Order: sequence, then structure tokens, then C-alpha cells
Amino acid sequence: METSKGSWRGNSVALVKQAVMSGTLSSILSIVMLAVRGKRDAGTAVGPLNAPSHWLFGKEALRADGFSWRHTLTGLVIHQASSMLWGLTYDQIFRKKNKRNGVRGLAAGAIGLTAAAALVDLKMVPSRLTPGFEHRLSRKSLVLTYGAFAAGLAITGILLSRRR
Repeated sequence: METSKGSWRGNSVALVKQAVMSGTLSSILSIVMLAVRGKRDAGTAVGPLNAPSHWLFGKEALRADGFSWRHTLTGLVIHQASSMLWGLTYDQIFRKKNKRNGVRGLAAGAIGLTAAAALVDLKMVPSRLTPGFEHRLSRKSLVLTYGAFAAGLAITGILLSRRR
């Protein structure tokens, strides 16, 4: 009985570590892209980072251009949490099953999951639960941002698969 309980704990810890790694790299790469493209599209690198805080603060967050603890920190926390959920999904669905397909399988899984994330984020959830940065960025910038996110998933998946 103790061994199964211990292995459950070990698997849970490993699962959380993988989600943190996948989500964090994807989050960092997409945050960099949000800032770069936000500066280009909206004249503010911070505006797109503030946007997810509209979950809590409504439309004022979508218009916030400068750094603030209220909008920027909240937006980054929401973005990180969402990234970790998608990272966990990627690890469970694609990384575990596509190890045999190598880099191509892991990259295809990352692209496919990120496309699903974009669909959910931008079309399926109520407007109050969208990422918000779609209000600050061009379509091209959204594609680049989600592409950076996919790159983070793929890179982490490849690195974790090679470690085993």
C-alpha cells in the first residue's frame, strides 16, 4: 500500500515539475513576443502584458499602457497560470505519446495544442476570459505570440524527452 502511495506522490511531483517547466518557458517566450509586438502595434510593451488582468479589473486593464502592480503583475500571473495548464496538457497528451516520433512529433504536438489553445482563448471562452492581448495586437502579432508559445512547449518537450 505504501509503495503505491509513494509512487503516486512521485508521479504527482514529476507532473507538476513538467508543467512548471513547459509552462514557464512557453510563458517567457510569449511574454517577450507580447512586449516586442505590443511596442510595435500599440506603442507600449507593457499594454499586452496588462491585458489578461481584465479578468479581474474589466476594460480598464485593456487600456492600461504602463507598468502597474495591479495590472502588470496580475496579468503576468494569469498568463503564467494559463501557460502552466497548457504545458501540463501538452506533457500529458503529446510529450508522453510522441516520444517515439522524436522532434517532429513533439513539435507537431506543440503546434497542434497551441492552435487549440488559440481557438479556445480567442473564440470559445466568454470575452471576459480571453487573454485580452488580442485587443492590443495585430493578427500577425497574435500568430507570432502563439508561435513563440508553441516553441516553448516543443523545446521543453524535446529536452525532457532526451533526459529520460
